[in-house]
Parts: sequence; C-alpha cells; structure tokens
Amino acid sequence: MKKSILMVAGTLLAALLAATPAMAQKKTLAVVVKGLDNPFFTVLGDGCALWNKENASSEYTCLYTGPASSADEAGEVQIVEDLINKGVAGIAISPSNAPAMATMLKAKAPKMPIMTIDADLAASDRALRKTYLGTNNYDMGVLMAKHLKELNPKGGTVCMQLGNVAADNINARAAGFRDTVSGKKGIDRLKGEGGWTEIAGCPLFTNDQIDLANQQMSDVFTKNPKLNAFILVGGWAQFGPQAYAQVTDQVMPKLKSKELIIIAGDTLPPQLDALKAGRSHAQIGQRPFEMGHRAPVVLIDLINGKQVADPLYTGLDECVPTNLDKCPAK
Repeated sequence: MKKSILMVAGTLLAALLAATPAMAQKKTLAVVVKGLDNPFFTVLGDGCALWNKENASSEYTCLYTGPASSADEAGEVQIVEDLINKGVAGIAISPSNAPAMATMLKAKAPKMPIMTIDADLAASDRALRKTYLGTNNYDMGVLMAKHLKELNPKGGTVCMQLGNVAADNINARAAGFRDTVSGKKGIDRLKGEGGWTEIAGCPLFTNDQIDLANQQMSDVFTKNPKLNAFILVGGWAQFGPQAYAQVTDQVMPKLKSKELIIIAGDTLPPQLDALKAGRSHAQIGQRPFEMGHRAPVVLIDLINGKQVADPLYTGLDECVPTNLDKCPAK
C-alpha cells in the first residue's frame, strides 16, 4: 500500500514538473509538506498558490507537494530526494521524520538552497538548511501551559497528544509545555511538578492521523474518568469535526464545569467552531497561510545570495471564547 501511494505521488510530482512548455520554462520552488491529507497543510498550500497568482510573470513557480498520507515518512523523504535529483531551484521542507530527512540531505549534499517550513530539523542537523520559516514551537507549548495554569491553577492529571515521534516541531511544543508547567527546564515527563502528572499511556502519538487521534481521545476519556486536562499539541482530532464532536459529547458536562480542560493547537475554521461550542477552552493558532505565501520569497532571496535571518517566525494567536470575534488575527 505504501509503495503504491509513493508511486502515485512520484507520478503526480513528475507530471507537475513537466506539465506544460510554459511551466517547464519556469524554475521550481518546491514546498514539501508532511502529508496532503492534513487540512493545515492545505491552507499552507493556498499561500503558495496565491504567490503564483500574484507573481504570474515571475521566472519562478511555487510547487506545493508531499506524500498522499501524513503517515508516509519515507515517501516524503523520497519526494525531496527526487526534487534534488531533478535540480529544482529551491526546496522548503516540513520534515515529518527529521533524522531521516537529515540523513538523506547529508548523502545528497544538494546544491540548491534548502530551508525548513513549519517543522525544523534537529538542532544538530540545522547546518543542512539555510533557515527555518514557521512557528516558534517551544513558545507554542509555553502558551498552552499558560492557559492551562490559568484555567486550573490547582493542577491534576494530564494527557498530551503528539504527532510523529521524530517530528522536531511537535517535540519542541511538548518541551515548552512541560517546562512551563513544571517551572523547570528539561522535564521529560510530568510526575507532580507544578501540580501536574501525566497519566499512564500518555503521551499519545497520532502519526498525524485524524481517525486515530479521535479514537485515542475517546479511549483516554473512557479509561480515565477523573482526567483533568487533555492537550492536543496539534489539531489532529479537531480536523475531523464530526468525530471530534462525538468524542467530546461524552465529556461535555466536565468541559462546561472545567473539571476537564481541553487546549489544542491551530485555529482552522472547524477548530474555532469547536471552541465556540465549548468543545475546547483555548486554541493556540499558527499561521500556515503566511508560511506558504512567504516561502517562495525566502527561497528566491536565498537563490540570489541575500542575507536571510534564521529563524523566521510567523507568530501565534491565542483564541479563547471571549476573543473569538477578533481571533485569529487577520
């Protein structure tokens, strides 16, 4: 199954790179995301598409691509390798498996500018890319912790839901959350620090799969009726609004009384609907459209030898029920 998905992705990529004579004359700026099945990345791709529309006469074109499934880490690495082999002008990567992506980049030693977007390489591998464009993920975790402490200053039990095990951006959010809750740096697991304890079986890893994320939430709520907080470090479960509504239906009285707190990452429209409906208490939003829209500009600057800051942060939004009319920032 994974092989067939990779073949389809490769065929689509080849078709896009050689679609028409007019497009073939343009130099490709590739934006490679973790998976085309994630609504967050769809918004990022919209930013890339708008850049193309606004710069129709440019010698460059922005190509939004990635594996069909966010679970296909090897497929993403292969797509980037194929782009390097084809000699595209520049590549922005959101690495799903940061160590695996770094290993390939070391082996290929690409000549074109490489940058990361949304998710970075591990700190020890960052010399392999020119800059990072996206969220300050550690700060995102800090804000999640801040809102949790405001909503429940007494503490209790908590479960964090993460994405892929080797995703640097997700791990940075978890670190920011734990450090802020505990008041100490480098906490691997909360064991009463700051009044909070991570329950057995957590953190959860969704592999960026919407259905799995919702099933995990449901199982945790059933097995841990006294749970005090559930932290969606990314928006996965909420990207399936109907399933998420069914899952949270079973704990709505606790959500209303704030006996159970839910804080989640991202502020896509279905997520703001969930916040408005009382199915979460705070949403910490990234700016994926800005990432996709700025990526071609940054790549062109790198191609032209301009000095580019590292990192390039895109900001965060803190959405709560009382500021929904003006959140996220436009």
